[in-house]
Amino acid sequence: MEVEKMQAIIEAILFAAGRPVSQKELILSLEISEEDIKSIIAKMQENYQSQARGIEIVNIEQSYQLCTKKELYDSIYSILDKRNKPKLSNAALETLAIIAYNPKITRAEIESIRGVSADACVYKLLEYGLVEEAGKIDLPGKPMSYKTTSDFLRMFGYHSLEDLPELPRYKINENQQIVIDELIEQEKTEEISNTEIEKTEESNVIES
Repeated sequence: MEVEKMQAIIEAILFAAGRPVSQKELILSLEISEEDIKSIIAKMQENYQSQARGIEIVNIEQSYQLCTKKELYDSIYSILDKRNKPKLSNAALETLAIIAYNPKITRAEIESIRGVSADACVYKLLEYGLVEEAGKIDLPGKPMSYKTTSDFLRMFGYHSLEDLPELPRYKINENQQIVIDELIEQEKTEEISNTEIEKTEESNVIES
């Protein structure tokens, strides 16, 4: 089958599905290898970008979805969707971040981190489809755990949770508050010390 024909089939599948379509589904439909699927879609993604089109193919974990480009959201929203835009409070965003960095976390663990009840925030995130139940944990009471969804990845532009920004290192002071500034200053001091050591070693090599 010609590459152009396979591109047309993939485009039709993604358009008709209206959801993330897994690599496995595409492999079964086109009867080609995973490497070929990745190569063809990579070329399609490049074409969508270079031709200044209004759609793009996004990677979501091991799946693909045909989406409108993020920068065109305001124009599309005003025409097609009259619902209120989802609004997340700072508390909900904090809860979402905790779940994203800690898949299969329980409400009790979220509340332990935030120091306040997480019921309302978790309910709102479930309502928006940004988190989902991840199964019960083998602990007393069998508490339910939670994880983020593919909608979360798509909304925030991540291919997988591995793309999340690295968390800053921190320490806890005597008031049980997170302290980052002191650690950053400590790292600067360590960098200066390492630079001085390197200069000394270089000087010793020259002298020898």
